[in-house]
Amino acid sequence: MRNYARPTSLPDLRSHLAKGPHRVLAGGTDLYPSAAAQLDGSILDLMAVPGLRGITVGGDLRIGACTTWTEIATADLPPAARALQQAALQVGGRQIQNAGTIGGNLCNASPAADGIPPLLACDARVELTSPHATREVALSAFLLGPRKTARHEDEVLSAVILPQAGLGGRSAFVKLGARAYLVISIAMVAARIEVHDGRIATCAVAVGSCSATARRLYAAETALMGADVAKVTPLLTAEVIAADLAPIDDIRATATYRMDAAVELVKRAVLGAMA
Repeated sequence: MRNYARPTSLPDLRSHLAKGPHRVLAGGTDLYPSAAAQLDGSILDLMAVPGLRGITVGGDLRIGACTTWTEIATADLPPAARALQQAALQVGGRQIQNAGTIGGNLCNASPAADGIPPLLACDARVELTSPHATREVALSAFLLGPRKTARHEDEVLSAVILPQAGLGGRSAFVKLGARAYLVISIAMVAARIEVHDGRIATCAVAVGSCSATARRLYAAETALMGADVAKVTPLLTAEVIAADLAPIDDIRATATYRMDAAVELVKRAVLGAMA
């Protein structure tokens, strides 16, 4: 590599961003395995910037981009973030969870990234920091496609924000892979459900690994709104769930299998969130 920088403050980080494009390092669990292709250039290591790490629970819930999966899994978070914590425990093995970060997971933008469906179910936003400004973008708009995001060349993802409006109810995460551990998802689902007087008052369902990016299932959410909690399963038909998905054939599964799996996993996630 030509240059390595490890800023220790936000002003220092902004100064480095102003000097030109960098390969951003935040944990390195995606970057290092492809080191031959990725490390030929300037590296900007974010892990020493204090403001980019940690979880703040106030009105909104703010997770610094360099917060590790282990820190997320063990934090005292609201029940609506339970799906995110369940997903955190399935991101690789323990060593990956100790080093890998939520910001790196999002910027890698894999359709199979475990952290994305739970965040979509909470209407998460991402905070992007440039040399002179900070802006926020809805996570759904940040993810443009496989390995593609709306991050500008002079920006880093500095935080993930779960708004107070997206922290109602409880959530659950379920994942299907070819084996039990250390596996890339064939399909995965996060559901967040809020129940009042035996009926669904708020619901959000997101599916990953079944489209170019993880997606919210708006047709399924519409079908569930106001439903009796004892009668939700028949509402989650294949037709309703397929309305917002576009699964593909690949080495892990066929599109048909993915769709069948998504239908079953959505039911399990919804029931799990209501449990």
